[in-house]
Amino acid sequence: MTVEKGKRVKIDYELGIEGGDTIESSATRGPLEFVVGEGRMLAGLESRMEGMSKGDERKGVIPAAEAFGTEESLPTMDLPRTSFPSGEELKIGKAFEAKDASGNPISFKVVELTGEKVKVRLVHPLAGKDIRFRVKVLEISEPN
Repeated sequence: MTVEKGKRVKIDYELGIEGGDTIESSATRGPLEFVVGEGRMLAGLESRMEGMSKGDERKGVIPAAEAFGTEESLPTMDLPRTSFPSGEELKIGKAFEAKDASGNPISFKVVELTGEKVKVRLVHPLAGKDIRFRVKVLEISEPN
C-alpha cells in the first residue's frame, strides 16, 4: 500500500524554515496521523509523500508558494480607518498586530489606502519562507 489521497497515514516528521529553526517535529509532539487530501497537512508535503510505502523516508524543501504561500498570495480585506488607533500614521507597507474574535494573534500589512477604507493583507508568519522537511512513513491504512 502506498501514500495516496484518501489513505490514513501515520508519520514521523520534522518541519523547519530552510536554513533556520525547526517549526515542529514528532520528536516533541509524537507521530502525526492524518487522512491524505483532507487539508490537515501542507499540500506541498502531501504531494511529496505520494507513492511512499511504509518505512520509506524522504527529505527535501517545499518552496514557499507550496507551503504557507507568498505574501502576495495571501488574502486581503477592507477595514474602516476607525478600526485603527486615533492619530496612527497609516502608510502602505506598515505592519500591525491585533487579536481576532477568539483572542488569537493576527498580523496584517496595509496594502492600499482609499478614503475611509484601509485594505490590509493578512500575513502568516511563515509566508514567503521555504520549508525543509523530513518524513518517515510509519503506517498506511484505509480511513476509519
